[in-house]
Amino acid sequence: MGAGIGLVGAIAARNGKPEKVLSFEANAGLIQHINTLYRLNDLQDRIEVRNEVLISAPNPPETVAFHIRNSYLGSSLIDTDKRATTRVEVPTARYDEVRRDFAPTVLLMDIEGGELDFLRHASLEGIRAIVLEFHPAAYGKEGMRECKSILERAGFAKVPEHCTRQVWTCTFDASLRPPVPDMGWSCDQQTLEGAIVVPPADSGFVQPVGVLESNGSYHGAGALWRNGRALTVAPPMPQGDLTLREGTWLWGGVLWAHFGHFLVESTARLWALETLGSDIDGILFVPKRPKTGEEVQPFQKDFIELMGSDLPVVSLTAPTRVERLIVPGQGFGLGTMITGTQPFRDAIAARFGRDVPAEGPEKLYISRSGLPSGRGNLVGETELEAKLSAEGYVIYHPEKHDLRSQIATYKAARQIIAAEGSALHLLAMVADPAAQVAIVVRRPSGATRNLEQHLMSFAGITPLTIVQLARSWKPLGAAKPRLWMGELDMPALQSALAEGGFISSKSDTWAPLDPKEVQERLGGQFEEVA
Repeated sequence: MGAGIGLVGAIAARNGKPEKVLSFEANAGLIQHINTLYRLNDLQDRIEVRNEVLISAPNPPETVAFHIRNSYLGSSLIDTDKRATTRVEVPTARYDEVRRDFAPTVLLMDIEGGELDFLRHASLEGIRAIVLEFHPAAYGKEGMRECKSILERAGFAKVPEHCTRQVWTCTFDASLRPPVPDMGWSCDQQTLEGAIVVPPADSGFVQPVGVLESNGSYHGAGALWRNGRALTVAPPMPQGDLTLREGTWLWGGVLWAHFGHFLVESTARLWALETLGSDIDGILFVPKRPKTGEEVQPFQKDFIELMGSDLPVVSLTAPTRVERLIVPGQGFGLGTMITGTQPFRDAIAARFGRDVPAEGPEKLYISRSGLPSGRGNLVGETELEAKLSAEGYVIYHPEKHDLRSQIATYKAARQIIAAEGSALHLLAMVADPAAQVAIVVRRPSGATRNLEQHLMSFAGITPLTIVQLARSWKPLGAAKPRLWMGELDMPALQSALAEGGFISSKSDTWAPLDPKEVQERLGGQFEEVA
């Protein structure tokens, strides 16, 4: 794409000896020279050039404007500066049709800024390699980053020795694509001989952490993904002699100390416990934060025991060579993976808490009021608890109970109202499909959708999601939305619960919260969110 005077395409056709090369060049004045070059090198049967602009966006126009400069190198679809140009109209071709009929496996792209729009719409299925030049002068550094992000999310990794800052050569690796619930590497497992596990050296949202194969190449199927983004990326090959861990071990991934992230992200590979064909020596994790070191918390051990496993659980703090490492795909996670793969859902249904009998009240309110202030609480939750107690609900603080007790309680409940939070992820894994669930939203967040989908895909429960906040408050200054506090609109909340069948519709109207009392509770540490 962007044949220029035909030199790059001709070299690819002559030296690479592909079956066929198809070139596109918008500048009609170059086509004669390109074809002459092909004939002079006896390539006319292998390479073809078309005077068209290849468009990946749906419903392209018949023609597009092209701006020709004195130097063909600067001619572009984008007229970005004050240099003299001649505008011409160029016919378009549809990429989806070319992809269907020509079935390209390699893209070479130098289209003076048009690559961003092309990548936004193009399917890269079937492409094994791409070489392209970025043009930040046309779309800025943000546009260049977006191009790279599109390629990375499609499973392409740059080949550093053939790249510069603005020219990338990248090749496709299926294991570098984001996991999806119903196909691909998320449902597979591989056994690696002599794999190297690399823990994090520093804290960070995205970390160079994970599994290297014995030759030092990155094993992408060992990565942790969230919302289509890899949170662990290829680490460098460790230097020096490495400790050898003998035996066969299961790769568990990143070990989160945060309860919710542990439930959704650290458990994502435990589905393999249901499918392993041979004995293993234990489960290997790396800590999310280096400061936690080798610590494996009681609730983390309890979860794995509740999966029917008494295997050792190890958190590695130094690069280690493992004699034999089984790497299951990521079967669960936030974003697109929240529904879980079928093998993951099957393993949870068959193994998790299966020997825990249901024991507890039928009406349950899962509260956050016992958590420290500033954890994303609900303003007015104590008032809500009093009203729900009068309706026969038992107020439940899950952080005061071990996992076995929580599972027993959730299994027994038939009407459950919960302040939106991590406890709902555990509920989704064990709830009776006949139970009714209402989620009281405490913040504007995509996390609510994750909870809804988790409940639907694992328990078959469609929850009643109640968004009835009079105001939202956040800590002074910059603060993440997970720390915001929602002020309940008590009368509206009462109406929603009554309409959903969770409380009586004949009770006295709940009084709204007093704004002055709310301000006194919050003190001077919070400000209202506009």
